[in-house]
Amino acid sequence: MQWCAILNKGAKRIHLGEDLKNILSEAPGKCVPYAVIEGAVRSVKETLNSQFVENCKGVIQRLTLQEHRMVWNRTTHLWNDYSKIIHQRTNTVPFDLVPHEDGVAVAVRVLKPLDAQDLGLETVYEKFHPSIQSFTDVIGHYISGERPKGIQETEEMLKVGATLTGVGELVLDSSSVRLQPPKQGMQYYLSSQDFDSLLQRQESSVRLWKVLTLVFGFTTCAVLFFILRKHYLQRQERQRLMQMEKEFQEREAQLLSRAKPEDRESLKSACVVCLSSFKSCVFLECGHVCSCAECYRALPEPKRCPVCRQEIVRVVPLYNS
Repeated sequence: MQWCAILNKGAKRIHLGEDLKNILSEAPGKCVPYAVIEGAVRSVKETLNSQFVENCKGVIQRLTLQEHRMVWNRTTHLWNDYSKIIHQRTNTVPFDLVPHEDGVAVAVRVLKPLDAQDLGLETVYEKFHPSIQSFTDVIGHYISGERPKGIQETEEMLKVGATLTGVGELVLDSSSVRLQPPKQGMQYYLSSQDFDSLLQRQESSVRLWKVLTLVFGFTTCAVLFFILRKHYLQRQERQRLMQMEKEFQEREAQLLSRAKPEDRESLKSACVVCLSSFKSCVFLECGHVCSCAECYRALPEPKRCPVCRQEIVRVVPLYNS
């Protein structure tokens, strides 16, 4: 969401020309809190020379050594690429942004460039040094689950003369103008892209975040709906089972109250399905003893307990001695 800062904060685009100092002198506090300015890079004094490319000069130089290796994933059973920066050094010298037109004597000093987002460095040198491995090393790597691929050496530079777009606080100090990190949590940008490209990139990022927010919101609502529906159905099923068990107990009590004293014991032990054979099965996991073997075999699939309607996992024969 860092790219949203330019649109949200309303950055003001200012032309790098002869009237720049007049614009800043008329601004409150001789400052534009969030400005966009484009210009060419010019070193103040000395320049940095590339270590690998002749006649390549710049004002920011970044040297990186990155290790690449393959790591065995025990979950997916695949080799995955893994990289780690083992050394990085960044060198800078003071530099200005100046107009592309000749004869315009105005410059903007860029302060704290390493604090900027999307620092517009160009890769001027890149080389991969593969690892040399013996047969013993290969066997050891397969056993350990880590296999080195090599070291990648990279040099990036902000070249003298490159076009740079700066977004930050523009301040007139005495007779000089400087671009520095803005206050109040706003983002500082030094990009090789022009302002229109920055806006298009930001708008694309905003649209993407909106789509992701809608998708995430819809997914969350759908998951919540299914969870609530599942709990509701489970609650309804429990209530139905409780009602069926209550009705069964009431019917059993009515039959016992109407039966003759000598028939009551036989009714208590009679199958709840046919009311003629004796109960001879224990249903698990509910534990009810309510059916004879013949009626159990006649139950439809999946077999459920006639009392509580839970699925019958296992049946244990009941023997009366």
